[in-house]
Amino acid sequence: MRMRPTLSWTPTEDLPPGTTDPEPVVEVVRGGGVLVLSGAGISTESGIPDYRGEGGSLTRHTPMTYQDFTGGEPARRRYWARSHLGWRTFGRARPNEGHRAVAAFGRHGLLAGVITQNVDGLHQAAGSDGVVELHGSLDRVVCLDCGDVSARRELARRLEEANPGFDPVPAALNPDGDADLTDEQVAGFHVVPCVVCGGVLKPDVVFFGETVPAERVERCRELVRGARSVLVLGSSLTVMSGLRFVRQAAQAGTPVVIVNHDPTRGDKLAAARIALPLGKTLTAVAERLDVAVG
Repeated sequence: MRMRPTLSWTPTEDLPPGTTDPEPVVEVVRGGGVLVLSGAGISTESGIPDYRGEGGSLTRHTPMTYQDFTGGEPARRRYWARSHLGWRTFGRARPNEGHRAVAAFGRHGLLAGVITQNVDGLHQAAGSDGVVELHGSLDRVVCLDCGDVSARRELARRLEEANPGFDPVPAALNPDGDADLTDEQVAGFHVVPCVVCGGVLKPDVVFFGETVPAERVERCRELVRGARSVLVLGSSLTVMSGLRFVRQAAQAGTPVVIVNHDPTRGDKLAAARIALPLGKTLTAVAERLDVAVG
């Protein structure tokens, strides 16, 4: 059974206020064994907007759901036209201070692992190893019919050939690599099939309304069980796919610290929420701990 998409969350009770003191982050990182759980907020400084922060994409954009994508060719045409255009910008994004600080903590043996809800590959580009991509990655494509997995860059080449001159100006870029285009701008876009079986291609990401593979969830649960603390970076924890690991940690008595400007669905489970910019905060923490950020 697929989960119903959870696109927004509004607090129903007073939450602990955020702090501007980064000391809780310093303390958990100093102790080592930190499991990082990152969300879209860590990539905003790389030019990729988040979903729910101030000016987040959900104020103007409803993400494609799995049910819509598999429901018919018009939805897939709309998705691939917008995603193909967005990929050009998305693929040029580079790691920022936050990604580089997380990678530096890993190099110094301070991390138990990294779980990211993002599909941008920026943690790996910054040098983090063994990142669990909870929601998959936009740099891969999977066939829904035969299961073949291929490189996004190859699909991009094929879509360029099938759509010469396709170069509309998008209104904005979204965290899932989807560019905002009108129906008129996507009309006539040609979608290409799987080269193996002629089936339907989908980015190898978990859409809203789709479940995270069970083995991936279990891998994340193992990381939570082995961690001394959980450090949430730039996630509102609105969707259960990430929140469940914070709940697991809290139930086990594992400290949770959140760095996010706005309140999150996990605030009541956390020892502290630090309402500061991620890149600046993590860089300052690295300096306090004498960790060189490359």
